Amino acid sequence: MLRSSLRNLNKFKNINITTEQKDIIDKLIRVDHAGELGANCIYAGQMYATKKAGPGRSDEIELVQHMWDQEKHHLSTFNKLIDDFRVRPTVLSPVWIAAGWFMGASTTALGKQSAMACTEAVETVIGEHYDDQITQLKKFEHLHPDLVKLRETCEQFRDDELEHLDTAVDHGAQQAPAHALLSAVIGSACKFGVWAAEKV
Repeated sequence: MLRSSLRNLNKFKNINITTEQKDIIDKLIRVDHAGELGANCIYAGQMYATKKAGPGRSDEIELVQHMWDQEKHHLSTFNKLIDDFRVRPTVLSPVWIAAGWFMGASTTALGKQSAMACTEAVETVIGEHYDDQITQLKKFEHLHPDLVKLRETCEQFRDDELEHLDTAVDHGAQQAPAHALLSAVIGSACKFGVWAAEKV
């Protein structure tokens, strides 16, 4: 197999890595950066719609804020990683911003259970995607300590996302009207987003 150095990473200049492995790293960081950007916008939309709904749903504000704060940390981390690894961000970022906010706001407008169903569906896809990435990284993380750190970051963020999934279920996600349909539509949208971010 053709091998190349990570020429755009000075700290990696003394190691060899396959072009396939380099592609895995680039796609991983680009997709996760896009995903965390979208997640932040989902929670921004949820927060907006929750506040607009009035005091009757004020109990949701603290719940949404806790999950949003974790997503803000995730995005901040991937903002740094995308610079450190010099990965090109997806050109679809404006789409994720708009789509994420609309998804969060519209499902929240339908009620708390629908908002939680949105979170459940998104985090299910993201948790599975992180698992796949972790498996890939474990195959060649020995090449550089920063790849080990990247895998550990993915593991921590996956655990956070699964915590959000559990929180959503505990707060009525599966009692949402048309839960199966809502989950299928949102899950499919997320999977398409992962595929698109890998490509562009």
